[in-house]
Amino acid sequence: MRLSAGMAMAVQGVLGLLAGPPLGAVVFQALSIGLGILLLAGLWTPVVGTLVAAEALWNVFSSGHPWRWIMLATLGAALALIGPGAWSIDARLFGWRRLEIRDRKSQDSPPKDE
Repeated sequence: MRLSAGMAMAVQGVLGLLAGPPLGAVVFQALSIGLGILLLAGLWTPVVGTLVAAEALWNVFSSGHPWRWIMLATLGAALALIGPGAWSIDARLFGWRRLEIRDRKSQDSPPKDE
């Protein structure tokens, strides 16, 4: 998930820069490339995922192709909530956190002392 969102952001930024946009759009495309590279590396994933979602939502309302941006905003929000995964710089720096979903029955009953 992180790789697909990162590649989409980086490719979108590079293609936007190759089109020769004005200066304001160059900054926006450079931000897309930077966010894509950070997602590919898995560095600061919760922060970058939030920024990807915000930029994609901005593009939903300012671009002619909203469905691509809606998908990218969803991926960014999911990455911000779930985290980077085991194969990332964040996991190497801060440790990998594993999500464990427990059964409700085992949570409600007190542990048995035998």
